[in-house]
Amino acid sequence: MADELDLLRAADPVPADGPRFGDGPLDHTAERHLNRLLHSPRPGRPAWARPRLLWGLTAAAVVTATTLTVLLGGSSGAPAVAAPRPLTVRAHSTAVPLAQVARLAAVAATDGSPALRQGTHVQSWSLAMSDDGPPVTLPEERVVRWRADGTHTEVVVATDPDHAGRPVLTDTGRVEDGKVLSRQTFPPMWGDAPPLSTPPHDPAKLRAYLTDLIHSDTLTTSELLDATTELLDNWTLGAGETAALADLLADAKGLRAAGQVTDRLGRTGQAYVLDEGTGGRRMLILDPATGAVLGLETTFTRDDPEYGVRAGDVMEYRAWLR
Repeated sequence: MADELDLLRAADPVPADGPRFGDGPLDHTAERHLNRLLHSPRPGRPAWARPRLLWGLTAAAVVTATTLTVLLGGSSGAPAVAAPRPLTVRAHSTAVPLAQVARLAAVAATDGSPALRQGTHVQSWSLAMSDDGPPVTLPEERVVRWRADGTHTEVVVATDPDHAGRPVLTDTGRVEDGKVLSRQTFPPMWGDAPPLSTPPHDPAKLRAYLTDLIHSDTLTTSELLDATTELLDNWTLGAGETAALADLLADAKGLRAAGQVTDRLGRTGQAYVLDEGTGGRRMLILDPATGAVLGLETTFTRDDPEYGVRAGDVMEYRAWLR
């Protein structure tokens, strides 16, 4: 109950100590916290078997997005279609240890460039499962940019599930291709707690920040990846924060260096795999020279005829851009 109350407070767009917020729609961060509260898996259910959810969209945007969603086979057992192909590690490629990446990231951070920036540019795809309806997918790209006065804008467009190897949104939010799902400007927002507060570039302090961000007491490796996702959905990390995160990842248990991979935007990275033991496998993709997180993909590790999915099918992925 305490955790749920914490999530509800985090989703509140008008906290008691934030008079500047005023009345207005939930921003993307508040929506995710509210969705976690309402739709998080119950004990005993696989993490992927969660109620149907269109990630990051307001109710108004969902109406538009409905015409763009791809319905897959549901409990009838029909196989999933129109899903992206899983990323594959290049055969015979060299697997770079995470400790080495962390060292290189620390060296790359010595000149302090690039700088930390609030906001994000991310492409994503997710398969949302339901107990009482067919799965729904919605590939999307989102650019969030903050201004010095505390206001921020968010542009969300629908994209091809596999993506064409390039972003369809410019860094300023101009649409080069794709269907606009939502375009919003939010009033000034400030806060002294994650994710509004500035992430630190000290590893120990960043661990505490991430622990607070996802309301965890332990920050397991799986939770660290969850927290990394939440962090990168709100901030574009600078060199110092990237090095601190790489240091945390190097200490995480269970992340196995797998080798070189080309991500969906054509970037070359190093893959690190976590077998979660609950029917899912997560692949973290890092730039080996800087430690920057390029993407995160989750795939099924076993068949589930009830939901029409097979081992190796993509559950979800995210690709972050600077």
